[in-house]
Amino acid sequence: MAVTKKIEIDGQEVEFRASAAVPRMYRLKFGRDIYKDLRQLEKSVGDNDEDESSLDLFSLELFENIAYIMAKHADPKGVPSEPDEWLEQLNTFSIYQILPELIDLWGLNVQTQVDAKKNLAKVSVK
Repeated sequence: MAVTKKIEIDGQEVEFRASAAVPRMYRLKFGRDIYKDLRQLEKSVGDNDEDESSLDLFSLELFENIAYIMAKHADPKGVPSEPDEWLEQLNTFSIYQILPELIDLWGLNVQTQVDAKKNLAKVSVK
């Protein structure tokens, strides 16, 4: 089951979607593991304090790629086929504002999957 969330980026509502398809889409598009990349970003951002974070250019690119995949998943026809084209449609935005929202969305998706598996197991036992 997919979970969606609209996040305001510089006055513009952008829809993001998380589901079991996201890790595959991310791996096919970027050749990377989204779980590892999200963990790395969480560590880099720390307590979401710009002065204390250890974000580098590579971390920023990971963030942009994750945001892009979740936006593309929410709006496959409206979001361009390349991250650079998508980013061109937006004004500059802060990773410190958007990343926590995307992590929350991903967490909701994972929780939904866990709950669904638990419910399936209960039904299967009967």
